[in-house]
Amino acid sequence: MRITFWGVRGSIPCPGRKTYRYGGNTPCIELSFEDMKRSLIIDAGSGIRELGNLIMARDFPKGPLNIEIFLTHTHWDHILGLPFFTPLYIPGSQVRIYGPASFDGNSLQEVVGSQFSYHYFPIRYAELAAEIDYVELKEGSCDLRDGFIIKTKFLNHPVLCLGYRFERNGLAFCTLYDTEPFRSVFIDNPANPDYDEDMHHEGEMIAFEENRRVEEFISGADIVIYDGQYTLKEYQSGKVGWGHSPCEYAIAAAARAGVKRLCLFHHDPLRTDDELDQLTEVLCTPHISGSMNVFFAKEGTSINIT
Repeated sequence: MRITFWGVRGSIPCPGRKTYRYGGNTPCIELSFEDMKRSLIIDAGSGIRELGNLIMARDFPKGPLNIEIFLTHTHWDHILGLPFFTPLYIPGSQVRIYGPASFDGNSLQEVVGSQFSYHYFPIRYAELAAEIDYVELKEGSCDLRDGFIIKTKFLNHPVLCLGYRFERNGLAFCTLYDTEPFRSVFIDNPANPDYDEDMHHEGEMIAFEENRRVEEFISGADIVIYDGQYTLKEYQSGKVGWGHSPCEYAIAAAARAGVKRLCLFHHDPLRTDDELDQLTEVLCTPHISGSMNVFFAKEGTSINIT
């Protein structure tokens, strides 16, 4: 497997002199293979525009395009690049878009396709030349052919969001963003008149079990791309409930799960390159991460899993 980062930033694109080394594009990851002509794309943030240009130069001369896109969820920063993805406008292209099934009655196609209307974009959905199929996913496992298995896990985010585990030839690659630790939503202060001891304990048990299931989901993975938008101090200073993890929690959870390499991802748009360098010096050390290799994702870089 080969993983290439086309966008690593969270929330909103933030190009500029303070973010050019790690990158300012929002999430887009390409998963490719040496032994087969097949690329999988995870998320369609602003980074997918440049990936689309590469696919046109690299793959289109070889024949019709067959592209698979896996959306973790449909928040704006993870789909805003799709209207600028050139293969959608090429006759004969086949694009399959996977994503979480909606809970509000709107289909994945309706949510994603709503970008292609004159309210937001000068090209309508009906004008796209590619053949586009949608596959709505829940928690579970499915066979993607070529010896490929994908497993999914619901994460803790303000909208339905999936973690992905791709397995092939004994290798495992996981994505675990946008998410934060599960926690009880019931009142935990006995002095509060609405406090209910049974509900409090039940909430704690449910949160514990979901956090355990997340760690089980990434257990033994060769590499995990984990949400690391905040530091622990930032998270505890008003970011709880925003759907993103502190780096320190991600490192501890991945270490408990026996992950080999941990990539911290979805960088805060206010985080500068220099600040990411400083966090690397503090967090990506054996003192914090033990024997696990920990690093912050950089746009334009690739990782081989063998």
